[in-house]
Amino acid sequence: MTIKIKYSKKISNKNNKNIVLFSNDKFNINELKKYLSNSEFSYIRDLLKTSDLKKNLFVFEVNSKKKIVLISIKKNLKTSEFENLGAEFYIRINQGKNSEFFIFSDSASEKNKDFIGHFLHGIKLKSYEFKKYKTKKEKRDITINILANKYKISPKNQLKFKALEEGTFYARDLVSEPGNILHPDEYAKRIKSLKKFGLKINIYDEKKLKKLGMNALLGVGQGSIRGSYLVTMEWKGANNNSKPLAFVGKGVCFDTGGYSLKPARFMEDMTYDMAGSATVVGLMKNFAIRKAKINAVGVVGLVENMVSGNAQRPGDIVRSYSGKTIEILNTDAEGRLVLADALTFTERKYKPKFIIDLATLTGAIIVCLGSEYAGLFSNDDKLSKQIFDAGEIVEEKVWRMPLHKNYDKLMNSKNADVQNINYVGGAGSTTAAQFLQRFIINKTPWAHLDIAGMAFSKYGGALNSGGATGFGVRLLNELVEQNYE
Repeated sequence: MTIKIKYSKKISNKNNKNIVLFSNDKFNINELKKYLSNSEFSYIRDLLKTSDLKKNLFVFEVNSKKKIVLISIKKNLKTSEFENLGAEFYIRINQGKNSEFFIFSDSASEKNKDFIGHFLHGIKLKSYEFKKYKTKKEKRDITINILANKYKISPKNQLKFKALEEGTFYARDLVSEPGNILHPDEYAKRIKSLKKFGLKINIYDEKKLKKLGMNALLGVGQGSIRGSYLVTMEWKGANNNSKPLAFVGKGVCFDTGGYSLKPARFMEDMTYDMAGSATVVGLMKNFAIRKAKINAVGVVGLVENMVSGNAQRPGDIVRSYSGKTIEILNTDAEGRLVLADALTFTERKYKPKFIIDLATLTGAIIVCLGSEYAGLFSNDDKLSKQIFDAGEIVEEKVWRMPLHKNYDKLMNSKNADVQNINYVGGAGSTTAAQFLQRFIINKTPWAHLDIAGMAFSKYGGALNSGGATGFGVRLLNELVEQNYE
């Protein structure tokens, strides 16, 4: 499905066109007479008398060639609710055969002049499908014409929504790729291709990583025939040398669990274990497309956690980039090892204003929060509030979870500085975050987002139709827009 958006000044032969009108919360259509013929007006008015007016949307089939869609705009809607309306509209038009619609945005009595932009944004996000490997593809285009004088989308906002959509879709594409295609070697190449958008890309291969002493990251990938990488993406959009905003992502392209082998059932889902890195890559692409007025850096660790004669064993001890030693008690607690080196590297090299990392880190966070909230862990109250507020605006919600020194004892090792898993039991997500915090050496404001329950949706959500969600791109873009631009 392809959605084409066009902007028109007028409509010819309105009698044979599918039109979309906006009404108030009570579906009072008296103000819509000028858009309808007398017969259409009477027809719709009579049907509304016996309809459930608590609904958001009605589709009236005037004849075989024409539908009239009537959408209710309730009072004091948030921008996210306009996006949800767009998604609901997409669901309805995707069920029929009609391929072109004309939206009269000026039919709305709305104070939020950006509402039509958010409405279309919801349509686009909901329409995403990953069917790259389907040999039989249903090719269908839906054209949406916007007729507006009062409620237009400014060029600036058009670019903003375009950047968000491309960043989110790129993240979804990456997560949706199977592990035999998007292995670390291929992933690094794809990130390198983003140079054309103005990003500065640096790829640290195994030789460079060994020289740097990133043994925690390298240990995870040593059982794979594929390479392991740390990739940095820099965007310089500020007119000064201000400290960059740093975003770090876990990029485990496939996770067998290593010798701590995962159960066979649902192991195929472990292609999604790089979703944190995909969010970072999509976010950086978004910054570059919209020419964000910030300095930012994205850092991703790319590995494959496989079983072989060379794979890491339970009981191994590695020296991380920070100098701290880590005892590997469970090879399936691998993401935190990748992030440990990536976090310390980011802090030392870039001295950022803050660091936010994203990872599908623990199943425990799904037990806690399901698929409604990402887990937020942070050493900084201000940054936490900013992330929480941004999540509420775009409906990519987070819930703050505890960090406390009392949990540290659960991660102390008898044989090394720290062990990679809590074997006592309980607080699985918190102890994983406590582990990560040890690798923020200089007390940089830091937040960890455990997105294990949010990166992929089996059944679809408000703004996705199932599969990879791209969670975090819109959230972190909103954070930046609201607080740092």
